Amino acid sequence: MLNKGPTLVIVAHPDDEVLGCGGLIARLTEEGHSVHLLVIADGESSRLNEKNIESTNFLIKKRNQELENAGKILGFKTIESLNYPDNRLDSIDLLDLIKEIEKRLIRYKPELILTHYHSDLNLDHRRINEATLVACRPLPGQSVKEILFFEIPSSTEWVINSGKLFSPNYFIDISKTINKKLNALKCYEKEIRVFPHPRSLKAVENLALWRGSISGLNYAEAFIISRKIT
Repeated sequence: MLNKGPTLVIVAHPDDEVLGCGGLIARLTEEGHSVHLLVIADGESSRLNEKNIESTNFLIKKRNQELENAGKILGFKTIESLNYPDNRLDSIDLLDLIKEIEKRLIRYKPELILTHYHSDLNLDHRRINEATLVACRPLPGQSVKEILFFEIPSSTEWVINSGKLFSPNYFIDISKTINKKLNALKCYEKEIRVFPHPRSLKAVENLALWRGSISGLNYAEAFIISRKIT
């Protein structure tokens, strides 16, 4: 199916790993792959009163615990959260983000990278995509052999630009792991919206059902192949 070596998932916020590729992560870990997760931003600070530092720190800590709980369901080998400011990654020097990713490339030597699509509505998603591609450039000795972009409900599909819409060319069967994906998403209770919001449990399941139906499967996650070296 995919490269047999380690996988590194690089996301902007806690919950992106579940929404974007939770079914694939669960499948990879069930098949015995080592899957590592790097989360760049805290996912909370942009919504909070910056004057109330104590409350902000409490919610960031709570969000990181939810991340750990979801990660146990999906089966990550390691989880790292850098807690950069939420929705402000454009204020962080790109080189700093690249260096953080490069550290994990050296440490884990992943063959497969899973990360955001480059034209998502969310600026943090776009920033992580850019930093990831620079860090994973195909220099001699680079461990990365495959890079896949995933979609994030309520971000990827909301871009109003017909030339940059998410048009997947790779579908992964998650029929056996859709329940793990949904159970992991439930760990982020505050992030779940009421249907018909695209980030409701029903809509997330329906998206997997739709991606499955257009690829001859029951449930699937869709990706764009950025690079594949064999």
